[in-house]
Amino acid sequence: MPNDHDITCKFWDALRSDRTMFLGLAEGADGHARPMTAQLEDEEKRGDLYHGPIWFFTSTDGSLYQQITPGARAMAHFVSKGHDVWATVHGRLTTSQDRAVIDRLWNRFIAAWYPGGKDDPSVALIRLDPDEAEIWIDASSVVTGVKMLLGMDPKPDYTNKVAKVSL
Repeated sequence: MPNDHDITCKFWDALRSDRTMFLGLAEGADGHARPMTAQLEDEEKRGDLYHGPIWFFTSTDGSLYQQITPGARAMAHFVSKGHDVWATVHGRLTTSQDRAVIDRLWNRFIAAWYPGGKDDPSVALIRLDPDEAEIWIDASSVVTGVKMLLGMDPKPDYTNKVAKVSL
């Protein structure tokens, strides 16, 4: 049976691999999330859990960037490519144009979106400092499917497959 720690590790591993999150403000603004590519810093991993911020490259003229105010709260959603990990992450958003962080996180995938390169004055970052999440891992299996076909209760197979965790 996975515990909260195992479920949290699965989330960070899946996010590091798949990287796409839907990010939006938790309150106000235009009320919708946008798909954005998450950047994680290796030095923020302690033990087997990541403890650092989630960074997103953006442009200073992007609507989400412009809507972030001091103390802004975020809600981010994640689904792994294999559809075996889902998460809703809550936290605080800030904006930055810190050259050192941009240099550290810049890679060829990010470069494809910015023809002016990392020195373009509109290149910016959104920083998500997550504080809590609800994470689900897939409980589907052939055995669960057979139980459902036979009219048996599948709920026990879903026990311990969700975690509400502090990040």
